[in-house]
Amino acid sequence: MEMTDRINTYYPSMTKSEQKVARCVLEHPDNLIYFSVTELADFAGTGETTVMRFCRKIGFKGYQDFKLMLAQGLPKQQALSGREGKDGDYPTHLYESMVDVLQSSLSMLDRSQLEEAVSRIDEARHVQFFGVGSSAITALDAKNRFLRIGRRVEAIADSHIQSMMAVTMGAGDIAFGISVSGSTLDTNDMLMKAKQNGALIIAMTNYAKSPIASIADIVLLTAGKESPLEGGSIGAKISQLFIIDLICEGLERRHTDETKRMKERTARAVIDRIY
Repeated sequence: MEMTDRINTYYPSMTKSEQKVARCVLEHPDNLIYFSVTELADFAGTGETTVMRFCRKIGFKGYQDFKLMLAQGLPKQQALSGREGKDGDYPTHLYESMVDVLQSSLSMLDRSQLEEAVSRIDEARHVQFFGVGSSAITALDAKNRFLRIGRRVEAIADSHIQSMMAVTMGAGDIAFGISVSGSTLDTNDMLMKAKQNGALIIAMTNYAKSPIASIADIVLLTAGKESPLEGGSIGAKISQLFIIDLICEGLERRHTDETKRMKERTARAVIDRIY
């Protein structure tokens, strides 16, 4: 059943608030695939719980399930960038897209939040990165980047270990959550556990209005928004790594001599492993 038909079938049985959400979906389907649940609720003038009820009423398990079906139903042309190469030059098109992502990342950057994150990480007793799926890969990249400048941080992919790490954190520790959507249940659950035990929460996400942002003490916004059919896109990854590099650069500038020594030591630690 097409999304429009599905919504129209259930529309008479919806509450007035749910009908507001339905009208937004019917009128702006191509925009909504990039909205977080919080953004859609604000756009429709309702609450997040109303959006969730709407999704379940029309037969979906939740908001992400609904967005996936919505994206699948859009014409292919609508999912493509308006700057798709007229001559089929996809290398140039992809390059320009990546440049746009970095430009957007810089324009969205809240420098006061960045400096606050750098300061708190510099003073932290322990920093733990949390992320699942493609964001877990970013977390591991961050661990590698931090280690090379002499910063002991941790990033673990196993969700059980993450959960145990979260509940053992406390005052002086930082839980750094990474989620493109800001609505990743596992990551948000870990951050909430860490926060309840006194840890400072830093969130890196594409959505200023999202569940992870409401948990965090410091929010670092990324660009490269992706539809449900583009999970793990390189654009989103580049934006995340750009923020990680900015944090490391900020730390390096505060401790220039020590950073230089640690870069030399970590480079020598692996030099025998390279031909």
